[in-house]
Amino acid sequence: MTAATGPRQAGQTAASVKLVLSLRGLKKHFPIREGALQRVVGQVRAVDGVSFDIRSGETVGLVGESGCGKTTLGRCVSGLSDPTGGAAYFNISQTDRDGLDALLNIPEAHHSEQDREALAALEAAHRVDQLTGPAWRRYRRNCQVVFQDAFASLNPRHLVKDIVARPLRVYGEATGLELTERTVELLEQVGLGRQHLFRYPHQFSGGQRQRISIARALALDPELIVLDEPTSSLDVSVQAQILNLLHKLQQQRGLAYLFITHNLSVVRHVADRIVVMYLGKVVEAGDTATIFERPQHPYTKALLAASPDLSQDHDVEMPTLEGSVPDPAHPPQGCRFHTRCPVATQACGWEVDDVVRWLEYREGLFDALSAVRRDSPFEAALVFDDEASAKALAAALRSDMVPAPMRAAMDEPALHGREVQLRFREVSEVGLAERGAGHVAACVLNPAGE
Repeated sequence: MTAATGPRQAGQTAASVKLVLSLRGLKKHFPIREGALQRVVGQVRAVDGVSFDIRSGETVGLVGESGCGKTTLGRCVSGLSDPTGGAAYFNISQTDRDGLDALLNIPEAHHSEQDREALAALEAAHRVDQLTGPAWRRYRRNCQVVFQDAFASLNPRHLVKDIVARPLRVYGEATGLELTERTVELLEQVGLGRQHLFRYPHQFSGGQRQRISIARALALDPELIVLDEPTSSLDVSVQAQILNLLHKLQQQRGLAYLFITHNLSVVRHVADRIVVMYLGKVVEAGDTATIFERPQHPYTKALLAASPDLSQDHDVEMPTLEGSVPDPAHPPQGCRFHTRCPVATQACGWEVDDVVRWLEYREGLFDALSAVRRDSPFEAALVFDDEASAKALAAALRSDMVPAPMRAAMDEPALHGREVQLRFREVSEVGLAERGAGHVAACVLNPAGE
C-alpha cells in the first residue's frame, strides 16, 4: 500500500495551504419523542461540539468506534443534514478564520453591533447551512460523498453511463457526445473503461462499484470528498487498490479528503492528520505519526492496542476496551470515556448515574428502589421501600463492587432510614488541551499520559 504524503510541500506551512473546510463547535442532536403527542423528552447527542480544519490536498482521518458520531458528522459536512449547533465553514481564508475564532470566543451577550455584523457577514459567505442559491450550488459541487455501501448508493435501474454522467447533466457541464466522452474519461481515471458504460450496478464486483462511486464524485472536479468507510466492505486486496487509487487522484487533483473509518491500519497509511472521536466529541487530534507514536488519551491507546497488526510496531501497554459506548442521550460528565477507562482517576467526572451503570446488574440492589430525588448530576437521594435495601446499597458503595476512583470521588454515602444520599465532587467537562505542536487531547492525566 502506498503511504500518503502530506498536503504541504517544501517551504510551506499549514497556514499557507488553502483552507477548504473549518468546523467550529459542530453539533447534531436528535430529539427523543414519547407519548401520543410525541413530546420531546430528551436529545441524542450524536455530535456534540466538534472543531477541526481540512486543508487543500490533505487527508483528515476521522476514527472511533461504531456509534461515536463519525457518519453523522460526515452528513453534516456534506450538507445532507443540518447541524443543531455550531457550523461548518467552506472556503474561508486564514485571516477570516482567525477573525471568526475571535468572534466565537466572545460570549454572544457581549457582542457589539460591529461584532454581530462581522459574524453575520462571515456566516452568509461561508457557513454551509446558511448558503443559498448559487453559493449553495457551488458548495454542493465542491463537496462530494463516497458512501460505505456502494451498491446502495447506486441506482440499480440506471446504467453506469447515466450514474456517472448525472452530475455533469445537472450542472450543465456537457451534453450529447461530449457528455459520453467525459463519462468515459472519468471511468478510465478510476480503472474502468468504455466497455462498462452500458452495464447495471449489479453486474459489477464490490470494488468496481466503489470505483463507479468515486468516478461520480470526481465528475464536477470537487475540492473536498467525504469518504465514509469506503473500503470496509471490500476484500483486503481490493482495499489496497481503492486506497492507492484515492491517493493517486489526490496527488493529481489536489483533493482534500475527510476519511471516516474505524480501521486504524488504513488510516495510518492514508491520513495526514487524525481526529479521534468518542461519544460525539473529539478526544484527541494530531499528525498521524504523532498519534501512533505518542498517543495521549487512554481511548486512543486502547484503540491502538485493539489492532493486532499495530501492536507489533508500538508497545502500547493498555488492555482492550471493555463494555459498550454509553447512551449518547445521557453522556457521562467530565471525561466521557471515564466509565470504560482502565486508568480513570477520581477527577474524571464520576456522577450519580455511574452508580447505576456499575450496579444495575447486581441482583437485588435496585429492586426496591421507589424514588430518586436528583439535585444535580453529582448529587441525589435514592429512596427504597425498606431500610434493608438502602443498607445493602450503602454497603455496596463502600465495597469493591465499584471502582476505587469512583469511591475516592464520592463523599461517604449518608444513610437515613430508607434513603441513601449520594454526593460526588463536581467537575467541569474535560476539554482539549495542547500536548505538543498541533497535538491536542482531552484527558485529566498529565501531558506524559501517566
